[in-house]
Amino acid sequence: MAFPKVGNLAPAFSLLDQDGNSVTLKQFRDKKNVVLYFYPKAMTPGCTVQACGIRDSKKALEKADTVVLGVSPDPVARLGKFIEKQDLNFTLLSDEDHAVAEKYGAWGLKKFMGREFMGILRTSFIIGKDGRLKHVMDKVKTKSHHDDVLALIKELGL
Repeated sequence: MAFPKVGNLAPAFSLLDQDGNSVTLKQFRDKKNVVLYFYPKAMTPGCTVQACGIRDSKKALEKADTVVLGVSPDPVARLGKFIEKQDLNFTLLSDEDHAVAEKYGAWGLKKFMGREFMGILRTSFIIGKDGRLKHVMDKVKTKSHHDDVLALIKELGL
């Protein structure tokens, strides 16, 4: 599956957050840059490291006028538990049918311990206030994701 093209409008979506509220990409238009990051599963080691890095970078992200939305195929209830357990301070979205992940090219064939299966490909998308896709991060390192995102936002002049 291919990623949306940088420079084009980012694919629209409406997903439920950890509290069951509907969140759309459009609600951030002309207000905030958006980091939309796809992660495989809440409360797993790599996803926890990645989420805690973002949590700890909230002030720097706010200074850069940027909101972070984490997307996984987890149900809403699991997202709430993840936020509570890790004291996360940003929005998590439930994409149980992985329709949004597919729109963004973040759903595909994975290999783990000798088996192949379909799942979330750890990918992040930086979307400008104008709603256009500014950058695709397809080689995400969980430990440095937050720093990499901040460096890219600065580099892109957002």
